[in-house]
Amino acid sequence: MGNTLQQHYNQIRRILIIVLLLNWAVALAKIIYGLFSKCASMTADGFHSLSDGASNIIGLVGIHFACQPKDKDHPYGHKKYETFFSLIIAALLFILAFNLIKEGIEHLYHPVTPRIDAISFLIMAFTVLVNLGVMYYERAKGKALKSDILISDSMHTTADIFTSLSVIISLVVIKMGFPLVDSMATILISLFIAYAGYNILRNSSRILCDTAAILDEKKIEEIILGVKGVKACHKIRSRGRHDDIHIDLHVQVDADMHMYKAHNISYSIEEAIKKNMPEITDVVIHMEPKEKP
Repeated sequence: MGNTLQQHYNQIRRILIIVLLLNWAVALAKIIYGLFSKCASMTADGFHSLSDGASNIIGLVGIHFACQPKDKDHPYGHKKYETFFSLIIAALLFILAFNLIKEGIEHLYHPVTPRIDAISFLIMAFTVLVNLGVMYYERAKGKALKSDILISDSMHTTADIFTSLSVIISLVVIKMGFPLVDSMATILISLFIAYAGYNILRNSSRILCDTAAILDEKKIEEIILGVKGVKACHKIRSRGRHDDIHIDLHVQVDADMHMYKAHNISYSIEEAIKKNMPEITDVVIHMEPKEKP
């Protein structure tokens, strides 16, 4: 089990390192040329990409803690550290969004005419293509590995794609003789970034606040009622991450059943649930007598 967990997180770690290197390459291209051409929206987009890299580093730290085995202080394991560190990524996005809004407003009052040329468009087109590849790759891997960090980071990258597209549009409009659009695009970019942060915050807080992990309980009920000796089940509750769901429930058996047999039935129920729903890692069953009518 320990080796499997390590292999799982090693895969996530490798993906984050690959994405980190790509994000830094994209960020440096936009920041360097944005500063050279005095294009605030391109520079802002570059810093957004740089924050993608920062979120990758935070993700790597989170993975380090999440892959630790269960211990006395953490009997349920450390997987929620991955969810917790995704909140730090959201915080970074909110800080970045605030700073960009402030910068965009300042440039509205003190406009600077940026230099727009073919290289500007080539850099932005290249970064959009790279980010599209990163987003699809990271999201697919995040869903396959059920990783909050990878899914949160892919959402961050999705925001980067929208902001890059808005920069390209603003470059066209600026080239047509409307330099104030650069500041307006910077403000728009900040809103995209803030929205990405909000989505991460909403999804992660649901897990940390023990929101129901399974809304449709019919499948669990069918599995339980399929175990020989079970008369009824109720009070099914669930919580946790999508790859680490904990449930507790009440099961009714014949009132005159021997405790040893009832105990074996509870084991059969747990085994059947985990076999059919591998995302469920912990099952607590409260056995009750069902009175005869």
